[in-house]
Amino acid sequence: MVQQHDPRYDDSEYQYAGFWVRLVAQLVDSLIFVLLTLPLMYYQWQQMANMPIEEIPVYSPMDIVINLVFAVAVIIFWVKKGATPGKMLFGLQIRDAKTGAFISAPRALLRYFIGYTVSALVLGLGFIWAGFDAKKQGWHDKIAGTVVVKRIR
Repeated sequence: MVQQHDPRYDDSEYQYAGFWVRLVAQLVDSLIFVLLTLPLMYYQWQQMANMPIEEIPVYSPMDIVINLVFAVAVIIFWVKKGATPGKMLFGLQIRDAKTGAFISAPRALLRYFIGYTVSALVLGLGFIWAGFDAKKQGWHDKIAGTVVVKRIR
């Protein structure tokens, strides 16, 4: 049987992922999201092209559906793969800060919906915090009890 790595006892295989690599991974994820949703957004813009500006909704039902589908996809990636495609590209993984295991669905929901909201509230300071924290944790990581790591061997 293959023995799994347990970072509580040996963290020599991993290092905490810093702010810049996480930012670039997020930009890759955002680019993928834009490319996948562009046809739907174009369709929506065409539907609203002849509407008076006062009647154009801030959020349409399609916006809400697209954002919920995106959130569900991110959470599934975190739970099943430990990372989104952007993080995978750079060899990063989101792990439980205490056990080193992939995070559970409730923890992923907490990280995404509560943690990201809190991190974004004060001009994104919660995300920037990862650049200064000893474990490279943003506020969303601290709230959910997660770390982002990169395998080094």
